[in-house]
Amino acid sequence: MTTYLRLGQDGIEPEAGAPADDRVLSGAPKFRTWNVEEADGGLYAGIWEATPGKWQIVYDEWEYFHILSGYSVVTAENGETFHLRAGDRMILRPGFKGTWEVIETTRKDYVIRL
Repeated sequence: MTTYLRLGQDGIEPEAGAPADDRVLSGAPKFRTWNVEEADGGLYAGIWEATPGKWQIVYDEWEYFHILSGYSVVTAENGETFHLRAGDRMILRPGFKGTWEVIETTRKDYVIRL
């Protein structure tokens, strides 16, 4: 086993997904996820992409992400709004609640800790 891993999607079949129907607020967003790393202790890393739409989000996990392309708006339940474009980075902590709205198909890389 090597002690390094390049974060990319080459040679990885993406998993298809979507938000749960009861969380969708507008549109018909679809997800593609390239899971690159799954380590002991509930650590995940990869690349995620979503098509336009808006849905409710509730975080039980900790997530760091970096927007690679597209445009999304994350809104916290208190109304604070974050406009996310290529180059933006963010951490969402357990307990975060709000909405994720994809304006332009958005791709991010991520690290999640359960």
